[in-house]
Amino acid sequence: MKQRGVTLIQMLSALAIAVLLTQLGMPAYARMSNDLHRAAAARDLAQALRSARSHAMLQSQPVLVQALDGNWGNGWRVMLEHNQQLLREQRLSRPLKITSNRGEQFKFSALGVPMTLNNSWLGTTLEVCERSSASSRYQVVLASTGRVRLLAEDRNNTRCAST
Repeated sequence: MKQRGVTLIQMLSALAIAVLLTQLGMPAYARMSNDLHRAAAARDLAQALRSARSHAMLQSQPVLVQALDGNWGNGWRVMLEHNQQLLREQRLSRPLKITSNRGEQFKFSALGVPMTLNNSWLGTTLEVCERSSASSRYQVVLASTGRVRLLAEDRNNTRCAST
């Protein structure tokens, strides 16, 4: 009579190999998860800026875009300038490091032109930084014409290193 099954040594060997492969795969999974989170945040921020610009032009009213708690990495809010009516708020599920070369808030004029709060023209780049290094793979670029672009290219950035 033939016996079928596995011995204890075979089962422990298979279990040891499975544990080893899991240990090797976890750092790669964590990097991939963090990259997906940064990509989603960059897409959401670009969409919020496009939405704010569209709303400003459709309603012929200035619209403010502000970082939550003074930090773009916590999220952002979009609201009308004249009565502070909240149009949209995005709070990130995990805080990120997002830097800007123009501060924590700006506005779109009634014509859809991005401006600083003292009404000077604005062009800015928001960098979604990696926490562990001074690099940025995702950049949200707001041109002085109002065009919003999402770039996905690896860049070493001094702003990411300094914050």
